[in-house]
Amino acid sequence: MGIFIWLVVVYSKIKLDVNKIVNYKPTATTQIVDKNGKLISNIFEDQHRFYVKFDQIPPKVIESLIAIEDTQFFEHNGINVDAILRAIVKDLRHMKMVEGASTITQQLVRTLALSRDKKIMRKIKEILLSLRLEKVLSKEDILERYLNSIYFGHGYYGIRTASLGYFHKELDQLNIKEISILVGLPQAPSFYAPTKNLKFSLARANQVVRRLNTLGWINNSQYIEALNFQPKIYNETLTQNKAPYAVDYALKQLKDKVPDLKTAGYIIKLTIDLEAQEIAKEALNYGYENIKKRDKYVDTNKSNTKTLNGAIVSIENNTGKILALVGGINYNKSSFNRATQSKRQPGSAVKPFVYQTALNLGYSTVSNLVDISRTFEYQNKNKYNKSKKWKPSNYESNFKGMISLREALVHSRNLATINLVNEIGIDIIHENLELYGFKNLPLDLSIALGSFGISPLDLSEMYTIISNHGVKVKPYIIESIKKVNGDIIKFDPITTEIQNEEQAFLMTSILEDVVTRGTARRAKVKGLQVAGKTGTTNNYKDAWFCGYSPTIQTIVWFGNDNYTPMGRKETGGGASAPVFSYFYKSYLNIHPELKRKFTIPKNIISHKFNGKMEYFTQTSPMPQIQTIQLKDVFEQDEEIEF
Repeated sequence: MGIFIWLVVVYSKIKLDVNKIVNYKPTATTQIVDKNGKLISNIFEDQHRFYVKFDQIPPKVIESLIAIEDTQFFEHNGINVDAILRAIVKDLRHMKMVEGASTITQQLVRTLALSRDKKIMRKIKEILLSLRLEKVLSKEDILERYLNSIYFGHGYYGIRTASLGYFHKELDQLNIKEISILVGLPQAPSFYAPTKNLKFSLARANQVVRRLNTLGWINNSQYIEALNFQPKIYNETLTQNKAPYAVDYALKQLKDKVPDLKTAGYIIKLTIDLEAQEIAKEALNYGYENIKKRDKYVDTNKSNTKTLNGAIVSIENNTGKILALVGGINYNKSSFNRATQSKRQPGSAVKPFVYQTALNLGYSTVSNLVDISRTFEYQNKNKYNKSKKWKPSNYESNFKGMISLREALVHSRNLATINLVNEIGIDIIHENLELYGFKNLPLDLSIALGSFGISPLDLSEMYTIISNHGVKVKPYIIESIKKVNGDIIKFDPITTEIQNEEQAFLMTSILEDVVTRGTARRAKVKGLQVAGKTGTTNNYKDAWFCGYSPTIQTIVWFGNDNYTPMGRKETGGGASAPVFSYFYKSYLNIHPELKRKFTIPKNIISHKFNGKMEYFTQTSPMPQIQTIQLKDVFEQDEEIEF
C-alpha cells in the first residue's frame, strides 16, 4: 500500500509532463529554393528538422523500426513487462544498469519529457508517463512524434531530415538497406552516423535486415539484395548555402515580415536561378583574376588591387526578378554584400539618363552637341570661400567640336555631356534624374559624370526604364512563401511607367552602338543583340558595365573596398564589360531559347540621315539640316559661374 501511495504521489508531480508530448509542436527547418525548386539553403534555429506526418511515412519504415526497436509495439500498453524483468535480472547480475528494455513509447517519453540519466527514479517516471501516454495518444500518433523527434546524427532531427540529408531522397524513395541504416541510428546516433562511421553503420543496418528476415517481413531475395546493397552517402554541411549573398539579401527582406522564419518550416522560393547564379559567380571571378593579372605589383606593397572586389546583379527586364546576385568575390572572407549595400559612384554609367532626358525634351539622336573644353569657376565651400576652377576633359584628351548626340554617348564624351547639361539646365536634369529614381544627387555640373553613390542593385532598377521599354520595375528576390498548412503567399512585380516605349528604344539603339563600336566593344556576344553603357570614375576607382539583352539585364561593378585606384586603364570597358560577355555566352549555352533581337516599336520612324539609318519619334523628330557656327555658341575656355 505504501508503494502504491508513493507511486501516486510521484505520478501527480509529473503527469503534466505528458502534455509536452501530446501537444508536441517542434521547430521545423525553412527551406530556401530557387525558381526551379532546387534547394539553395536550409534555415533553422537550434534543430534541423523536416516534419513528416504519419500517413506520409512508408509502411516499410514502420516495420523496420518496430523490428529492431520494439517488436511488440502494437500489442503492449506502453511498457514491455517481460523485457523489463529480463533487464532487471541482467542489471542485478552486473550491479548496475546495463540494459534498459525501453519501448518506443518509453524512448519518446525520455526524449521529450525526461532526462537520459540512468537512474531508478527516472525509470519509474518513464514507466508511469508511458502508461499514461498510451491512454491519450494512438499508436500512430506516438510513432509520428517519435520519428520526428529522435536524433539521427550529423545534426539531423527526424527521419525525413536524415533521409534527405544522408541519401538526398524522400522516405518513399528509400530501399530496405537505406531504411535499415536510418532506423538503426537511434540506438547510438553519433556513433552509427554513416558520415562518421560507415562501416559500423552498415553493420548495424545489416542487423535490422536480418531481424526483418527472421520475422518473415522480407523474403530471402529481398534479404540478400539488402545485405549486398552499398548506399551512396552524402556528407554535407547542414545549411549547404549555395548562394550566400542572395540568401542574405532575401533574409533581410523577410526579417520583419516573417519573425518565425527559422522555426516554422516554410518553403521560400526565390527568383534566383542556381545555374545563372553559378555562372555569375564564375564570370565575376574571371574578371577579378584578369584585373589581378594586369596589376604588375600584385604581390608587392605597391599593389593596386589589395582590396579589389566586385559585384554582379542579373534580372529579368520585364519582371525585375533577380536571376543572379553575387555581392563579392569570396563570401567566407567577406560577407559584406556589395551588390546591395555598397554605394559607389556610377561615373559615365549615369549618362544614358542625362541623354534620355534630352531626348524626351525634344532632342533627337542626331542633334548636334558641343564637344569643346570649358573652364567653370565656382566658390569653394570652406571657411576661406575661395574661388576655384574646374576644367573637365574627355578620356581621349581631345575635342570634336560638334558631335551628334548618338556619337557623344557612344564614345562617352564628357565635355559634350557637360555642355548638354549646361544647355538644358542643371535644375531640369536634376529634377528628371530624381523622377527616374536617383537619390542624393549633387546640384552642380558633376551630376553629368555620376558624382554620387548608388548600389549595383539600385542602378539595376534605374536601367529597367530603358531595358523594359520605359517601364521601371523594382528588382525583387522572393517569389513565394509556402506555409506548413499549404497556404502560399506570392510576390508580384512593382512597376512604374516613366516614358513611352518609343523614347526608350531610341536609347536602346544608341546603347547597342556603344557595344558594337563604342566604349563597350568587349561586351559583345555573338548571335545576341546587347546594349549597355560603361562607367569609370576618377583615377579608376570604379569600373562599371550596365547592359541588357532583349530579356535579361546585368550590372557588373569592380573596385577596391578602400576606395583606392585599381590601376591605370582599369575602365568599365576593360574590366567589367568582359564579365558581362562571359555571363551571357555561358547562359546562352544552357538557354539557347532566349530572345536574340530587340523589338522595334511600331511607331518608330526610321530614316536615312547623312547616309546612315536613324530612328526618330514624334517627341524626338528628325531635325531640319542647318549650319551651326561653333563661335556662335560660345568661345572655347569661356569662364562660366555656376
